[in-house]
Amino acid sequence: MFIDEIKFFAKAGRGGDGVVRWRREKFIDKGGPNGGDGGRGGSVYAIAVQDVHILSRYQHKKEFRGFDGEEGAGGSRHGKNGDDLLIELPIGSVVTSAESGASISLETVGQKELLLKGGVGGYGNEQFKTSTNTTPTTATKGKTGEEGNFKIELQLFAEIGLIGLPNAGKSSLLNAITNADAKIGSYQFTTLDPNLGDFYGHIIADIPGLIEGASEGKGLGIKFLRHIKRTRMLAHLVSLENDNPMKVYKEIRKELGSYDKELLEKKEIIILTKTDIMTDVKKIEKIKKEFEKLGEPIFTLSLYEDKSLKKLIDGLVKLLRK
Repeated sequence: MFIDEIKFFAKAGRGGDGVVRWRREKFIDKGGPNGGDGGRGGSVYAIAVQDVHILSRYQHKKEFRGFDGEEGAGGSRHGKNGDDLLIELPIGSVVTSAESGASISLETVGQKELLLKGGVGGYGNEQFKTSTNTTPTTATKGKTGEEGNFKIELQLFAEIGLIGLPNAGKSSLLNAITNADAKIGSYQFTTLDPNLGDFYGHIIADIPGLIEGASEGKGLGIKFLRHIKRTRMLAHLVSLENDNPMKVYKEIRKELGSYDKELLEKKEIIILTKTDIMTDVKKIEKIKKEFEKLGEPIFTLSLYEDKSLKKLIDGLVKLLRK
């Protein structure tokens, strides 16, 4: 199952304790302090990876803990620092602290962001030696690491996001032009999670169907609208099953704008789907010319016609190269 949202608690490692130790030299009792400091506790980082399915690993993991630092040792030896904990998250993840509300966006592979600092190590007694206190018996404990609750929301990075009303043919198109195996059916909301496919090295995302009022939480709500924000280009599928295709197109555009007006500025192509159900060729051309007035690239598509599919694939390749 595709997971695009998780919550977890995390705690950085505790610093190791400083220690009280003495140099042991023949005929010299307590030959001076040499207790070492404790090691630093391991910090917790988020690191971006190219794997949109990695959140499924953490579906049942509710807690992450960094590694503690080791205590100091005699001979002025510093305790070993605790290893840092790296939490792998997919590109497109937005990490939000429940306590502060601060968010971090992971946008490039290998991007590494500090979430929680490890605790500092305690001081050994050597640190407390002075001219007036040559035999200090004081050492301090290591500090606890930072802790907090986090929410991870994945906003997909895709070259093309397929959008449109339920049953517009998005999953069928994705299956036809990529290696995806998206579930399809003749009822609304067949797609309950975004499906991804590889198109000549470019990611295409089938965004679950939107309906009027989606920006207010109706239907599948805004859960999937956020995935559209980070797509480079929107492919708006409008089925000719609809009595008024232009009205349907404007309806979805209205929902996009209600959620985030920046979505209306994205590069867009329009695909009139299921042309095979309309036998009146002149009517198809009339609808197409109506959409051409919008000034966006437009394609007509029947998955039963190899010619129209090939024309669409060639058009997508050219647009992605720009």
